[in-house]
Amino acid sequence: MKGRSLLMIPGPIEFEPDVLSALGEPTPSHLAPAFLDAFGGALASMREAWLCPSGQPLVVAGSGPFAMELAAANLVEPGDRALVVSTGVFGDRFVDLLGRHGAEVTALSADVGGGVDLNRIEDAARKTKPRLLTVTHVDTSTGVRMPIAEIGALARRHGAISVIDGVCSVAGEEIRQEAWQLDVVLTASQKAIGVPPGLALLVAGPRALERFEARKQPVRSYYADWSKWLPVMRAYEARTPSYFGTPPVNLICALSVSLRQILEEGMDVRFVRHEKLSRAFQAGVDALGLCQVPADSTWRAHTLTACYLPDGIGVSPFVRAVGSAGVVIAGGLHPDIRERTFRVGHMGAVRAGDILAALGAIETGLREVGMASLPGAGVAAAARTLAGISGD
Repeated sequence: MKGRSLLMIPGPIEFEPDVLSALGEPTPSHLAPAFLDAFGGALASMREAWLCPSGQPLVVAGSGPFAMELAAANLVEPGDRALVVSTGVFGDRFVDLLGRHGAEVTALSADVGGGVDLNRIEDAARKTKPRLLTVTHVDTSTGVRMPIAEIGALARRHGAISVIDGVCSVAGEEIRQEAWQLDVVLTASQKAIGVPPGLALLVAGPRALERFEARKQPVRSYYADWSKWLPVMRAYEARTPSYFGTPPVNLICALSVSLRQILEEGMDVRFVRHEKLSRAFQAGVDALGLCQVPADSTWRAHTLTACYLPDGIGVSPFVRAVGSAGVVIAGGLHPDIRERTFRVGHMGAVRAGDILAALGAIETGLREVGMASLPGAGVAAAARTLAGISGD
């Protein structure tokens, strides 16, 4: 990494060289046979990465909020009831988004750093009878990871379509869309999928498509309307050119490369790797005396870590000090804790050496802003965890 800093924010992340090479190739025609192959291959690979062989992938130019719009705009109609499970900023965004599409929204909000108990979700679904149930799998503003293995079945018991915001989780956290009966799982390219920003990605299961086909009113968003995009996706997967809007061809070529790498690693191996690296990083910040935003470890994400700084230490000076030590991290995002927290992403191409480098830079940053800690404590704790050695 000589000559540049290590990027350890919760997206964009560090990207594999082959992905960046694909992005930098001369731009082909969106009708060229090689591009048809790349796009069609990427769509097929999404089914494997999402573990949803019966799903319909969609790839559209946009970022995470547009992936959310692709779900909301097509699956609710004015007057529909929606239940939103919110553990931070991005759950709250779904409340706003669904309301703009005419839904009557009930929000189940967690305390900052906490999750929402499944029994509470079940009770609310029983009372409100929603047609749509959304859950943010990992909220990037708090580092909270919601359990979603039972959400699909819960939603079906109450006649709801389940939508999982997996922007900060897909290809990093364990998600088995079909086995877990999740109707829609969405994400964006710049996180664990490992492609520079610019792609909104979504896989819709059969129930979601049925709900869309049964709409009584037109979709309010012209650009997000599935009726414009589904024929395009199906044509490209059949290696036939189609058109609604010109696809971001270089990004899609890069997506094809990244998905191939992800599948070569294997989804189960990838899930375990992210969990192991997160345990190591979080052991390191604990050893440095930092408190994590999710105090209960059962709510902690494997793709990022959110930490409080000690009283009296400013976030901006600390983030700058860590940057001067060669690692870029992010400040707080949640409005209630923005001035007291920082966040570190550890997903996608990240490896053990990156975890150790980030902890070393964080320790340096803490010293620079006046917080004393045992030299090397964070790195040592992470190394022990990576080696499977108890720190007791």
